[in-house]
This record gives sequence, C-alpha cells and structure tokens, in this order.
Amino acid sequence: MSEKRGFFITLEGPEGSGKSSQARQLVQALRRAGRRVTFVRDPGSTALGRRLRRVLLHADVRGMTPLTEALLFIAGRVQLVEELIKPALAKGRIVVCDRFHDSTMAYQGHGGELDVAWLQVVGRRAIGGLMPDLTLLLDVPTEAGFRRVGRHRDRMERKAQAFHRRLRRGYLALARREPRRIIVIDATQPKTRVAQHVQQIVFKRLRMGRVLPLRDPTVRPRPPTIVGGPAGGRRGPPLRVTRPTEKSYGMV
Repeated sequence: MSEKRGFFITLEGPEGSGKSSQARQLVQALRRAGRRVTFVRDPGSTALGRRLRRVLLHADVRGMTPLTEALLFIAGRVQLVEELIKPALAKGRIVVCDRFHDSTMAYQGHGGELDVAWLQVVGRRAIGGLMPDLTLLLDVPTEAGFRRVGRHRDRMERKAQAFHRRLRRGYLALARREPRRIIVIDATQPKTRVAQHVQQIVFKRLRMGRVLPLRDPTVRPRPPTIVGGPAGGRRGPPLRVTRPTEKSYGMV
C-alpha cells in the first residue's frame, strides 16, 4: 500500500491481560514525546463499529455462531480501516489500535474452532491486506486473567474456560508464525513494569530512545510465562517472550 506512511501498532491479548489500559498509557507516552497519534479500538471508534460492539459484546444475543461473530467483526474492521486507520496512516500519524485482525483469528478461529486458514484469507482480504507494523501481545494464563475480570462480564467473557484456553494457544501460535511483528509480553508482571516494557519496545522500534527506566528496584523480577504448542503436553517452537532487561530491547 504505497500511501501508507505512518506506523500502525496493535495491542492484543486474552481476557484480563490489561491491554486496553496499556494501550491508553502508550498513547499518552507517545503524545508526551510529541508524536501525532490516532487511538482506535476494534470494534468501535466508528458509528457502525459502536453499534456492532453493542451487538457482539453487550447485547443479550443467544445462539450467535462463531462464523456470525467473525463476519460481524470483519465488517466493523473494514469500516474502521477505511474511515480512520488508512487516512491517519496516510497523514504520517502513529495509529494505536486496541485489538485488530489477530483477535478474530484467536477468538473466532482458534477459540470458536473455525477454519483458521480460511479465516486468515478472508479477514486479510477484507481489509486490503493492511496489517500492523508492530503487535504487542500481552500474555496471561487463562485462570489468572479471569481473576482480574469483574463480576459483570460481556458475551466473550462469559464463554467457557475451554474456549479461552484455546484462544490463548491461538494467540501464541500466531506469535510463533510472525515473530518479527508480534512481540509477546508477560502480562503477569506488575502493571508499571508491563507499561515500561510496552513503551520501551515501541520507542525502540520507532527509534525514539528511552522514555521510562527499565528497572524498578522495588519490584522483584518475575520470569515470563511461556506456553507453546497445542494441548496435550506437546510444545511447539520456542516463543520469543520479552523480558525486562536491556538486552531484550535490542532485538527489535
């Protein structure tokens, strides 16, 4: 896409990963650094997207199939791309998006057990092949993530734990296939450390330098969670899960 001149960042993750709050903090840090940023969420941010969001997440709709969900999410994404994301990128802006195509692959593809290869083709073609330059995947084990989720849960959060375990494995499988684009971050760390990590990775990729200290001496480092491969104990190729050290930022 020759008109694309900006930089496109997405944040992804299973329920309870904290990606939405991290996305907002990232936007604030970039704006403090003087960058022009457009912040959107998928679904949402357009009139059509907001209506679809109510249907998909908040309406008491029974019997909606994974395919129906996928097509509605894709429809809202097409509008979001054409109305907001592409124009912002064409103006040289940084676009930060809370969820995007990878969410449909993880939730409806892996979680909903749709044909992942078919969904990949349809989803990418619908948005004209526009994919993020950088995706930050905030990873948290399913049980730990749901301990953070409030009592009032939306349609996706009310799905069975088996669904959420599948989608998490799906996210990690996506990261193994596209390790340059998708950076996995251990979201079980304290929120301040996750924020430091997110911002350092983004600023490094944008060649903007450091904005936050890498280490918080009051917090004991925790090893990242690494879960790979399908269920049943078999492990896939190792994941690149970033760690809060100076060395980790040199890889992007």
